[in-house]
Amino acid sequence: MADVVPLRIPLFRVFMAPRAIDSVEEVLLSGHVTEGPKVKQFEAALSEFLGTPTITLNSGTSALTLALRLAGVGPGDEVITTPMTCQATNVPILTTGAIPVWADIDPRTGLIDPQSIANKLTAKTKAVMAVDWGGAPCDYNAIYNNLPSNVKLIEDAAHAFGSIYQSRPVGDLADFTCFSFQAIKHLTSVDGGALTALHDEDLVRGRLLRWFGIDREAEVKEFRGEVDVEEAGYKFHMNDLNAAIGLENLKHTPNLLALHRSHAAVLDHGLNWDIYTSTDPSYQHNSAHWLYTVLLPDAQIREKFKSYMPSKGIQVSQVHWRNDKLTAFKEFASDDLPGVDEFSSRMICVPVHYEADAHRVLKAMNEFKP
Repeated sequence: MADVVPLRIPLFRVFMAPRAIDSVEEVLLSGHVTEGPKVKQFEAALSEFLGTPTITLNSGTSALTLALRLAGVGPGDEVITTPMTCQATNVPILTTGAIPVWADIDPRTGLIDPQSIANKLTAKTKAVMAVDWGGAPCDYNAIYNNLPSNVKLIEDAAHAFGSIYQSRPVGDLADFTCFSFQAIKHLTSVDGGALTALHDEDLVRGRLLRWFGIDREAEVKEFRGEVDVEEAGYKFHMNDLNAAIGLENLKHTPNLLALHRSHAAVLDHGLNWDIYTSTDPSYQHNSAHWLYTVLLPDAQIREKFKSYMPSKGIQVSQVHWRNDKLTAFKEFASDDLPGVDEFSSRMICVPVHYEADAHRVLKAMNEFKP
């Protein structure tokens, strides 16, 4: 008789607060379901959690698109970015009409290489997009050391809500920081996003642009009275239903972060074979550990690992594939990315979510025979 595979440990687990359903019902019955009081409450709570003023949006992709707009990026401009990320990072560059310029990454961590950024700078560079892979912040001090003052830094912190870089919380490190509250993130509002900025005037402008350019705080003589629009914007605002869910889930986020980190620590200290985990000890940070990435010796062994772990009831995945090989980006291909080549051929992610059985994951990994 064939062995029975134990109950599966998925790579991700959606968290939903017990009070979320009641909160949504209250909004549905209130008669006010679009952007309203719940959005303002959620923004206030996020600002307190992150330690910096925050505006909410309908997705992390909208946050990235808005950040590019606020950074002055337009058609023909160059944006230095990493191909080792979700497509959502780089598609907004294309839809803005700008040109993605691929920087290399550290083959140990998956994080964008500050020296590669410096090497890719040209007179056309308008912004840099840095992605906090798995929740580990990029080395922002090193990035800024070589960044001209006219080039804006955009942090894609979709993986990194709650992460810390050298005692500073993610959210006030870059000119613009973009968060995602999509379903499987540490904090979910089912879908949604948020944007922070170092300069108040950018947030003021961002609030206008997220709803067509309309100043929704302006006094009007009658309900839905006409307000002049000085700059055309988007329909990127969050609604009260998503905000209500986000508010309830935010109350549990510190505990969820602690569980992710404790599960990652079990693997950090318990693995007894020669693999590398993408946690760089060379600078101080506290990753949110949305992903736990391991680097297998080579692509062939990784394929064996990808078959072995599910046989133990544990889901694994690369999660994101390098964007420079996607058809949408074919005209921007680069052949000079040795760090991306190495990392993308060896990396795999294992479960560390709040309900993951870290000891069972560890046992399976330690029993794997390359």
